Amino acid sequence: MGTVKRTFANNLLTSGKIDATDGLSGTIPATNLADASLTNVTSFPSSLGGVVSSVASDPPSPSEGQIWFNSTSNVLKQYSLVAGTWATGGNMGTARRELSAAGIQTEALAFGGFITAVTGATEEYNGSAWTAGGSLSTARWAAAGAGTQTAGLSIAGYTGVNITNVEEYNGSSWTAGGSVNTARRSFAAAGIQTAALAFGGFDTAATGATEEYNGTSWTTSPGSLNTARYSLAGCGLQTAAVAFGGSTGTTTGTTEEYNGTS
Repeated sequence: MGTVKRTFANNLLTSGKIDATDGLSGTIPATNLADASLTNVTSFPSSLGGVVSSVASDPPSPSEGQIWFNSTSNVLKQYSLVAGTWATGGNMGTARRELSAAGIQTEALAFGGFITAVTGATEEYNGSAWTAGGSLSTARWAAAGAGTQTAGLSIAGYTGVNITNVEEYNGSSWTAGGSVNTARRSFAAAGIQTAALAFGGFDTAATGATEEYNGTSWTTSPGSLNTARYSLAGCGLQTAAVAFGGSTGTTTGTTEEYNGTS
């Protein structure tokens, strides 16, 4: 690793301040700076005990600027907030609205929607550009999406009437999956292809109906949304999902969490 010069003493005082008044200079031997010691801490200096907390697991809700030593992973950590920003990505090949999506930022999937008519067009995103994928067997809009780019779900939706059709994507083409029990549109979904959750939407009116998918069939959950609504958003997993926003006839910001039962 070589040598590291020091031009001041980095003594840590009991007050938590660094004492840099000694004016020391010299060379720190490379043997004292083994690469492993920077990420594989084997002990926590007692002199830091009054300044940095030593904990077995990371704090569940740390504050900005908080520093702690994780004694399980032997890593010194700090929590800081970074302002989020949006950057321009590659434009889709087919402009549309009321479409569905799945995946992550660098492996996304977009499908269905409405252009001047309903469409089944599917596109895949690699983090910079979109390419055409296999089209849905049943073109639809206002459907819900879940899963990943190579294991996606298109759930129910609207073709001119509410439908129950579900399709599964394997990374190149769509095939029929198990149909939902409640035909609906403008609803939300969460989870993966073999463990998905569908909730809310519009049937003949706003609904709070919730269904779980095991990769083959849908089961109606006894845990309907407390506030029936449509045009809502959702995320998470089948056993740890969030439903937020939407309309009951009036726009709402109501948020609910699902634990796999209610």
